[in-house]
Amino acid sequence: MSRATPDTFDGRSSGYTGTVPVAIPQGLLDLLGKPSPCFLATLMPDGSPQLTQTWVTTDGEHILINTVLTHQKARNVARDPRVAVNVADPSDISRYYAVRGRVVSATTDGAAESIDDIAHKYLGRPYPHFGGTAEQRLLLTITVDRIAHQPWD
Repeated sequence: MSRATPDTFDGRSSGYTGTVPVAIPQGLLDLLGKPSPCFLATLMPDGSPQLTQTWVTTDGEHILINTVLTHQKARNVARDPRVAVNVADPSDISRYYAVRGRVVSATTDGAAESIDDIAHKYLGRPYPHFGGTAEQRLLLTITVDRIAHQPWD
């Protein structure tokens, strides 16, 4: 099996056969449209979990996460696209969705513009370049394979 780099990742590098994707429920779409707390779990090379708090958005069909090309989560999903994503309601964090899915695309195309859009949602202003302007952004597109938990409303 060849190893993909984050900028050439095609979502198939791990040999993952997957399941049929499920539609994102309206309640989760609503949370993805707000500045909701989000945690992304990826797998380290030894199989141990790596958990990161991150900003999140959607294209209406997928969960989108914008990261830096050189960060650990980018390296992890290039090797193994399976992820878990937890998105909580900012007004009541006991209301959350726990999603299992896989990264089906990782691209630098449009990622710089995407982080500004996401920053407006979370900060009300353009992205402040916490790590410096030389960061190369990577947009992760995640398909939902399973909703492991959702609010009981």
